[in-house]
Amino acid sequence: MPRALFEKTGNAVWISHLDTMRLFQRAFKRASLPLTHTQGFNPRPGGSITLPLSVGVESACELLDFDLEGEIPSGEEICRRLNEALVEGVRVLSV
Repeated sequence: MPRALFEKTGNAVWISHLDTMRLFQRAFKRASLPLTHTQGFNPRPGGSITLPLSVGVESACELLDFDLEGEIPSGEEICRRLNEALVEGVRVLSV
C-alpha cells in the first residue's frame, strides 16, 4: 500500500479532516488515479489519513495511505498528477 507525505498550509488549514479525505478522493479521480473501493453494500473509495489534524493547525508532515487499482505509476508521477489536481495549500511532497 503506497503512502503519501503531504502538507497543509495557508488557507487550507481551515479544511476539516473529513473534508480533507473528500478532497483527496476527488483529487485522485481528477488525476485519473483509480482508488480501490471497499467491499459491501455502499462501496467507498479506499484511503486514510493516519491521524486527524485539528482545524486551524498547519502541518508539513501528514501521511495518507491509499491503494490503487491496476498498474501503479511511479511515486514521482503520482505526486505530479495529484499536485495538479489539489487546491492551493495542500501539496504532496513524496510517495
